[in-house]
Formats: sequence, structure tokens, C-alpha cells
Amino acid sequence: MNIPYEAFFMSTGLVALAEIGDKTQLLAFMLAARFRRAGPIVLGILVATIANHAFAAAVGTWITQLLGPDTLRWVLGLSFLAMAVWIMVPDKLEDGEIAPPRLGVFGATVVAFFLAEMGDKTQVATVALAAQYEAFVAVVAGTTLGMMIANVPAVIVGDRIAHRMPVQLIHAIAAALFAALGLGALFGFGLG
Repeated sequence: MNIPYEAFFMSTGLVALAEIGDKTQLLAFMLAARFRRAGPIVLGILVATIANHAFAAAVGTWITQLLGPDTLRWVLGLSFLAMAVWIMVPDKLEDGEIAPPRLGVFGATVVAFFLAEMGDKTQVATVALAAQYEAFVAVVAGTTLGMMIANVPAVIVGDRIAHRMPVQLIHAIAAALFAALGLGALFGFGLG
């Protein structure tokens, strides 16, 4: 079995970096403060992320079947460059993004995270990464691990670390990686 390590590690790193200061990380902080039960919150984040990113990777895989190689190269290149710009825009959590507590801690987390991740930077990145690498399992596993790397500490230590993270620096590094992927795709590197 050929394991696409590059797809897994690039997906993990990009999403972990992109998730710092993202609205879903802010949501993790808020859920932890509201419910104070790390186990069900972490499990809810995992389930919601797997579902959301599997859907996103399926869309990315479908796009590779739909578009010809030259069109795909331009779409991916421009998408990654757009992600490089988008990552520099700070996120904020909207009122009402936490699901009602009647769903329980786990249920509220799954619903809130799944919905918050719809159309979010990391979901769009998952679509593009799946199209770039054509490695569904590696990309979903990597983006899910990246989400967990960024959000589990947010749940466990919460606000104690939030103000200490160099969010702008982390976003600049993620933006540089997305820009490099975009330029690489435009020049035909790493497709397929």
C-alpha cells in the first residue's frame, strides 16, 4: 500500500497553522468555558471534523474528475493563493454559533463545530488539498489531525494560552505555505 505521506503531513501542518485564531478554535474556547467537560467536547470536535472534512475531500476528489488538468492547475493555484490572503483576515465568532445545551455537551459540540466549519478556511483548504493530492484518506486524516492539534489544547487549557499565541506570526507562516502551494500548482508542481 502506497501511503501519500506528503499529502498527510502537508494537510496536517496547514490546517493546524490555519486553525490558530480561527473561529472554530474560538468556539473550542467557548465550549470549554461553558461546559467544562473536555472529553465530550474533544470527541465532538473529532466527529464533526471527520464528517465535515470527509465531505470537503469528496468534493475535492470530484473536482479532479470534473476538470481537465490545465483548468485544475489554474483553479488550485488561484484557490491556494486566495487562501493565503484569506488566512490573514482575523476570524470572530458570531452570536448563536454554540448549539443549545439540550443536545448535551457532545451533541452541542458536534452540531456547533460542523456548522461553524461549513465554508470555513480549513474546509475550503481540505477541498483544495484533496484535489491537489488526490489522496482522500491521507487528506482527511491530516486535516482532522491538524484540527485536533489546534483545538484540543484550546479545550484543555482554554483562555490560559489564548493570549500568549503569536497568532499573526502563525497566520503569516500558514499564508506563506498556501502561497507556495498556489505558485507550485500554477507552475504544475505536485499535481496528481
